[in-house]
Amino acid sequence: MTEKDFQVLKQRMLAELEGLDPHLTYHSKAHTIDVIEQCINIGKREGIEGHDMMLLKMAALFHDTGFLRTYLNHEAMGCNIFTEKTAAFHFSANDNKVVKELIMATRLPQAPANHLQSIICDADLDYLGRDDFFTIGDNLRTEFLHFKIVPDSEAWEKMQLNFLKTHHYHTRSSQQLREPVKQQHYAELVGEM
Repeated sequence: MTEKDFQVLKQRMLAELEGLDPHLTYHSKAHTIDVIEQCINIGKREGIEGHDMMLLKMAALFHDTGFLRTYLNHEAMGCNIFTEKTAAFHFSANDNKVVKELIMATRLPQAPANHLQSIICDADLDYLGRDDFFTIGDNLRTEFLHFKIVPDSEAWEKMQLNFLKTHHYHTRSSQQLREPVKQQHYAELVGEM
């Protein structure tokens, strides 16, 4: 797998993500692009490069593609889509396994088993410790209400507070860069209750 191969796949998959249900206001093409970018940013801060960085980017590209076919268990479906879409690219059996494990690591509750999994987990939830937290969180609220993941905004607020309270970043760089801002968001939400 070369960078050129990745760019070809990225262009194809981002085009396919245009076909996502428009009610996926959080799990969108923009989210996938953000997770790829954050995998690169966190990966660099964590000393990842070369082939491992390529595997991370590939997993980030495919981590939410399962939403094209299903809402529940979308990670497993994303693994199937990854296998389908990359068959012609001659991934090694080990690389195939690693990418699928990275995709599955993003399932909640997160329990990464190694450094690369920790990076993609932190990339997937990077926004929790960023200035765009409230905007992105509102997109998730809208999506959860539409798909009846929560019955109303009050239930959403309780879920969001509990999630922020129990979430923790896995990489040292995200703990340093994002955790303090995430704690500010949590304090702000508690103050509004």
